[in-house]
Amino acid sequence: MTADAENAVGVEDAAAVIARHSDTLSRQLHAMRQSLYPPEARKSLRNFSSREVADLLGIGESTVRQMAIDGEAVTPTQLDNGRKLYSLDQINNLRRYLADKRPGQALRFLPHRRAGDHMQVLAVANFKGGSAKTTTSIHLAHYLAFQGLRVLVVDLDPQASLTSMFGIQPEFDVSADKTLYPAIRYDNTVNIREVITPTYFPGLHLVPGNLELMEFEHDTPRAIVEGKSRGDQMFFRRLKAALRSVDEDYDVVLIDAPPQLGYLTLSALFASTSIVVTIHPAMLDVASMNQFLAMTSDLLGVIERAGGTMRQDFFRYLLTRHNPHDLPQVNVATLLRTLFTDHVCVTPVLETTAIANAGLEKKSLYEIERGTMNRDTLRRALDAVDAANAEIFGLIRQAWGRP
Repeated sequence: MTADAENAVGVEDAAAVIARHSDTLSRQLHAMRQSLYPPEARKSLRNFSSREVADLLGIGESTVRQMAIDGEAVTPTQLDNGRKLYSLDQINNLRRYLADKRPGQALRFLPHRRAGDHMQVLAVANFKGGSAKTTTSIHLAHYLAFQGLRVLVVDLDPQASLTSMFGIQPEFDVSADKTLYPAIRYDNTVNIREVITPTYFPGLHLVPGNLELMEFEHDTPRAIVEGKSRGDQMFFRRLKAALRSVDEDYDVVLIDAPPQLGYLTLSALFASTSIVVTIHPAMLDVASMNQFLAMTSDLLGVIERAGGTMRQDFFRYLLTRHNPHDLPQVNVATLLRTLFTDHVCVTPVLETTAIANAGLEKKSLYEIERGTMNRDTLRRALDAVDAANAEIFGLIRQAWGRP
């Protein structure tokens, strides 16, 4: 057999192997999901204890218990041991009840937008893989929903890791024209409402992703040449325009941008009112981020010269997967804080087995049943994630003119 023939066979075999492995893995993931979330192979949200409800509402646990005894607002589920559990719907009902009962503290219990507040569009970005961009996005989305906000999550990454965290398998469950792509393509555009789907989190909706999103990367160069991407129809304006139609429906839109600096990522940055760049404090990651910042600056400059003015409420670097006992990481974190000062979030997200173990079940820390992992490990991880999310939530509130 000639070398050319061997190479031809090798290429053909490789393609067949890749196709077979893709199909095998997809079916295995589908089977695992059905095992994890019976009987309908869909995720559901756990219930919450009186202590957790008190923490979420910022009131005493004794107050929550007394409200249950008095039958105020909701009737929690009572277990045989007397323990009471609340669904997130019930927690939101308690928010509304307390806001009505204590009008002077209404914003405390219902912190969503008021008349005149603009919808916050927050892009989570970095083109370096492993920066915990998707992990940050899912935890922030869940946190904001727990605060009573109306949240829309847009998975703009063709790899669709964020979509899978919602218990949706992109290649099985997301059919054609059900990602953001039909809402931003250049022909036969649909309203974004047609691709928004509710999730098992009350108040949290999703625009799922899959490989269909890559069509926008392929279409845009051709659209530019053909003159379809110009004026109000320019590629970087399309996502912003799509979100405008749901401006009254949500308090926060959270965009998980792809890990590359293409047309989708630039669209996310232009549509955003705020940007969070996730960064693992290691020199290789920092060097990669430097290239990301340089390229982004150049491309956004081109967009501005084309008339695309950008103004963000805040721009922050969030340190992720941080080990405070690792001296090189501490040095890198110190360097970033020295260079970028207040643009670096005060609280880093720690590297912890709790987040990794939750990820194996396609869950955030907020979804983990208490008792399924070491209590102290989970508590430390939750404290760090809560603090980082609370800092970003505080910036959103500042953008709305809140103290």
